[in-house]
Amino acid sequence: MDIRVLGPLAVRSVGGEAAPSAPKPRQVLALLAARADEVVSTDALVDELWESDPPASAVTIVQTYIVLLRRTLADALRIGSSEVARHVLSFKGWGYRLASGTGTHDAGEFLRHADLGRRALERGENERASVSLRKGLDLWRGPALADVRVGPRLLAYRTSLEESRLSVIEQRAEADLRLGQHHALLGELSGLVIRYPLHENLHWLYIISLYRSGRPGQALKVFQQLRNNLREDLGIDPSPRMWRLHQAILTADVQLQPPGESKLFPLELGTPSERVH
Repeated sequence: MDIRVLGPLAVRSVGGEAAPSAPKPRQVLALLAARADEVVSTDALVDELWESDPPASAVTIVQTYIVLLRRTLADALRIGSSEVARHVLSFKGWGYRLASGTGTHDAGEFLRHADLGRRALERGENERASVSLRKGLDLWRGPALADVRVGPRLLAYRTSLEESRLSVIEQRAEADLRLGQHHALLGELSGLVIRYPLHENLHWLYIISLYRSGRPGQALKVFQQLRNNLREDLGIDPSPRMWRLHQAILTADVQLQPPGESKLFPLELGTPSERVH
């Protein structure tokens, strides 16, 4: 089966789509798909569907949904429901396990590309990092589980995926900045700092991109806006790393020059490990 959670839920095989349209069975399948090849306890499924207020018949209802899912999976896989119960969506004594078999899982592929890209960036292999991180981001088709009602378990899973996605976007932007693509980054980063007004590293990348694009005045305005946002919302000032960047712009520090004009990348003003979100 091919499992897709980075966008609308999709569980497909040669026979077609296995995800039902009914909200609660779809929610059960989404949790099983999110944790494919792991056992999801019946209690976890009940908690996902009803949180702290399950009906007396909750376990029976979950069992009914499992029967329905086995039928849709049997149709998609073109095998019998009994075989699905044994090998694809099986009961393990205290919960259910959805086996992906030889299929693909987009979240797993995303995390694999993200790890490869992060490691390449740490080694200074900027082009390789950019390629790997872009491959991971290209797997996204919209917000994770965009068409699924989410309870506490899926909400935690979706939040984790979205945080990972933002981190990969940062790392890819940093790799591209190291490669001298500051002009190309301006549009993307301008939208991101509006969406995440307290996110220091996105502002750091945007400010450097603006400076390298010949717009130091706007770079200073972006710093000031971040400072205002942090003070108004959190009652704090920007980190020392951001102040060092601010001072470097005021003094036209050579470290801020684009690649090719300076052998230095402005990491001495703050390394990736100093990121503040």
